[in-house]
Amino acid sequence: MNKIIIDGHFDLLVDVYEKRRKGRKNVILEDHYFKFKEGGFNIIVSSLFIEEKYIPEMALKNALDQISSLYNEIEESKGKIMLCKNMKDIEYAIENNKLGIMLSFEGLEPIGNDIYLLKTFYELGVRFAGLVWSRRNYIADGCYFSEKEEGIKGGLTAFGVEVIKEIEKLHMIIDVSHLNDEGFWDVIKFSNTPILASHSNVRNIFYSMRNLTDEQIKAIAKTGGVIGINASGTFVSNNPKENNADGLVKHIDYISNLVGVEYVGIGFDFCDMFRDFHKDSLNGHHELNIFIETLEKHGYNEKEINMILGENFLRVYNKVLK
Repeated sequence: MNKIIIDGHFDLLVDVYEKRRKGRKNVILEDHYFKFKEGGFNIIVSSLFIEEKYIPEMALKNALDQISSLYNEIEESKGKIMLCKNMKDIEYAIENNKLGIMLSFEGLEPIGNDIYLLKTFYELGVRFAGLVWSRRNYIADGCYFSEKEEGIKGGLTAFGVEVIKEIEKLHMIIDVSHLNDEGFWDVIKFSNTPILASHSNVRNIFYSMRNLTDEQIKAIAKTGGVIGINASGTFVSNNPKENNADGLVKHIDYISNLVGVEYVGIGFDFCDMFRDFHKDSLNGHHELNIFIETLEKHGYNEKEINMILGENFLRVYNKVLK
């Protein structure tokens, strides 16, 4: 298989769905595709992120609408875009120069407390299960971006433990980004497959509950999982002068030194398209060359860079997806 570059987390379909509601078509091709291609990306893992305004009553409908939007975009792309559900699909996309989109929950609000809906979403193509966003749901508690006054935090609920078992039964991949510390350790206790933190950084470099402690990084590595480095400046540095590629790669250096480069990927989580001011440490997918040059500057060789760009994620996909 040819070289693979994977972004393990991007809020693509939130943008696509909202623009299609206003009458647009071909949103991916017109607004995103050229940036993906310029960066050399083969696979984009798109979250199904449910905005607060749709919760709780409209969460299921909104998630289905986002998936429907993707299906329509694929039809309109005339073969340039495809949905990837497994390794065979990923290989086909790469070999045929197609942009492969994979689907991930960013919070399981769409299933509410109905475990049977997991199978429904699996059949629609969802292969990653981010258990929570930064709020509470029926599965667990999310972590806030910064300290807030709150009551007693919870870990996995009884329903959450059932969900973990069902996710593994379906050969979906568990994603612990946005999960609070209590829930994280419950996942480690109850799960038996490699774990992803698709878009999380190092708490020891920049203190945020969204970032991972050293012990959490070690625990993910022990499962054979991967940590996708997050380019959102909110989690890179509180010093604007360090909110750049160098600041981002510092997080990769830290993880690589702690557990090994084989446990690092990219989950850039670019969010500037949702904001009126720049905060991401790169300007978008089209600036991947800057990221690669910075990795080289930090001493990473070609083999290690290829691992970070996609091969590490591919290892997990190959082990879990069917």
